Amino acid sequence: MEIIILPTPAEVGRVAAAKIASVVAAKPTAVVGLATGSSPQGIYTDLHRRVAAGEITFAQARGFALDEYVGIPLEHPESYAAVIARDVVEPLGFDPSRVRVPDGRATDIEFAAKEYDAAIRAAGGIDVQILGIGANGHIGFNEPTSSFASRTRIKTLAPSTREANARFFDSLDQVPTHCMTQGLGTILEARQLVLVAQGSAKAAAVAAAVEGPLSSFVPGSALQLHEHATVVVDEAAAAELQLGDYYRYTYANKPEWQRFE
Repeated sequence: MEIIILPTPAEVGRVAAAKIASVVAAKPTAVVGLATGSSPQGIYTDLHRRVAAGEITFAQARGFALDEYVGIPLEHPESYAAVIARDVVEPLGFDPSRVRVPDGRATDIEFAAKEYDAAIRAAGGIDVQILGIGANGHIGFNEPTSSFASRTRIKTLAPSTREANARFFDSLDQVPTHCMTQGLGTILEARQLVLVAQGSAKAAAVAAAVEGPLSSFVPGSALQLHEHATVVVDEAAAAELQLGDYYRYTYANKPEWQRFE
């Protein structure tokens, strides 16, 4: 795992975007795993800047979203299908027909989940997966005690997750109780992972995921099993890392041939 500590949330977005852009520049048909929520917004903002400047194009890329609420209408502004279309597909110039979101409205959720994993495999697998991390250590909507071998499936959202997401709705009562999410096993099959976190509220989760024991109680710790995971955080989110000085030293002395920004 490469840990990159940066001074501001804006820098987190810029450097993580540079990592995504390097993958797509090398492979214009890359398959990108797309996350929602506030954490990756800086990535999409910087990627939009790069697209507008003609530095990169997503016209040939494909996208697969991490998750979707179950039972929420497609046209609801907070359905992840709507969020991905609004915040990612349109500003980055993806072909909408090449971007998939789990079908949280399916009558047969189990079949839809298996079909989603099959679609990812049929696309050649995800080249680079964008991730955030919840304050309880979840990635995607894989709540604590999720199996590291889990596949795309329905999950019950933890009360703390629903409370955190209530800011996007008019009230907590409107936040769905269930979701369809890529499993940890699905996520770990991506060729590269890029996780971002900003703010002191994420500091404990970041430290547990990066430096804590491998544990299903902290789903984000699954990144320790991955061959090529990059964790980009601001100083506030890095506050509880024991080896913070070493991570800063390592990044400052990174060989030129390994750099992507």
